Amino acid sequence: MSSVEHTTRRGLLKGAAGALSLAAAGRAALPGGAFAQGAGPEVKGAKLGFIALTDAAPLFVAKEKGIFAKHGMPDVEVLKQASWGTTRDNLVLGSEGNGIDGAHILTPMPYLISAGRVTQNNVPVPMYILARLNLAGQCISVAKEHMGDKVALDAKPFKAALERKKASGKSVKAAMTFPGGTHDLWIRYWLAAGGIDPDKDIETIVVPPPQMVANMKVGTMDCFCVCEPWNEQLITQGIGYTALTTGELWKDHPEKALGMRASWVDKYPNAAKALLAAIMEAQQWCDKPENRDELAGIVAKRQWINVPATDVVKRMKGEFDYGDGRKVSNSPHIMKYWADNASYPYKSHDLWFLTEDIRWGKFDPQTDTKALIEKVNREDIWREVAKSMGVTAPASTSRGKETFFDGKVFDPADPAAYLNSLGIKKVA
Repeated sequence: MSSVEHTTRRGLLKGAAGALSLAAAGRAALPGGAFAQGAGPEVKGAKLGFIALTDAAPLFVAKEKGIFAKHGMPDVEVLKQASWGTTRDNLVLGSEGNGIDGAHILTPMPYLISAGRVTQNNVPVPMYILARLNLAGQCISVAKEHMGDKVALDAKPFKAALERKKASGKSVKAAMTFPGGTHDLWIRYWLAAGGIDPDKDIETIVVPPPQMVANMKVGTMDCFCVCEPWNEQLITQGIGYTALTTGELWKDHPEKALGMRASWVDKYPNAAKALLAAIMEAQQWCDKPENRDELAGIVAKRQWINVPATDVVKRMKGEFDYGDGRKVSNSPHIMKYWADNASYPYKSHDLWFLTEDIRWGKFDPQTDTKALIEKVNREDIWREVAKSMGVTAPASTSRGKETFFDGKVFDPADPAAYLNSLGIKKVA
């Protein structure tokens, strides 16, 4: 045995953290001992979609810093999508149909796609969620015309402002990014908690994240919910302000996910694990405070979000200027990529999203949510990868009871009780 081969085997068996060169190893060596006992990835790449938002950062970092390559996936492509609708369409196509294999995605979307609720002719396309990409970090922003109403976490002042506007013959609109998606659910929860029926008292419209600011500039909507940098850009351009961060609605709430076509994961299980390991490693890097300046520089690049780094760095560090005189340093609602089990896809969280989508008519009340979650949520793959990386997984697939800003409590053991406690809803 040559010294190179001996070093390679020893490095793999000991779980060497650094990547061994492909030339020396003769194959893709995985760091941290990942999958050292089994075969390497069946393929060297995958096509992953993303929307220009800061919570897609783990994908950018895994690509920019060669982490995909380090895990034996050097040919991963990270491809910008125009909207969440485009992301859905390309996932339905799959890379074999000139689409994509997976994506940075709104957590409910893999469920809506798997169930055929948002696909052409309602044809189901099985999807898996392999990880959560982040917690919190979204905002609800309000047009400058409502500044005097002091609209914030409590939407009641907004209700009075909307009634005045409607009385003058003008339309009132709330923008979100995809029906039944996270932004839709955050803005609906906020409005309903303030006594505003999102289906009767205001018109909800779909606007792709990068087009939010331009649309509010020309008066298309009164409020919107989206991730950064678009809330910060709204303030920079003097068009509106941040009413609240979504972490104020529900502290450390789940947000985006890594969604993959089930057929791709089933066909290339080792590649799926390698892909997940790379993204988990990138999530850890993203969450280190000392990396935030560099992270802001990465996400701001033209091929990713294409904005000045100054539009993302402050909120990445927990410094929030709401644009209405309120300023917060060291915000407890900072976006988390890894801390507090941010990466782990709790089944209890997926159940909340499905329950809210039942609340607003996106899923039928008779939906077997448990069976659907068992099909889509692949926390078992996350646990397997975590173990190979020496990462401790949460003890349970449930994070337990969740309490919202208005005092409502979601108990995963009794979602019906939560649904019944909500005053404004579409479902009977």
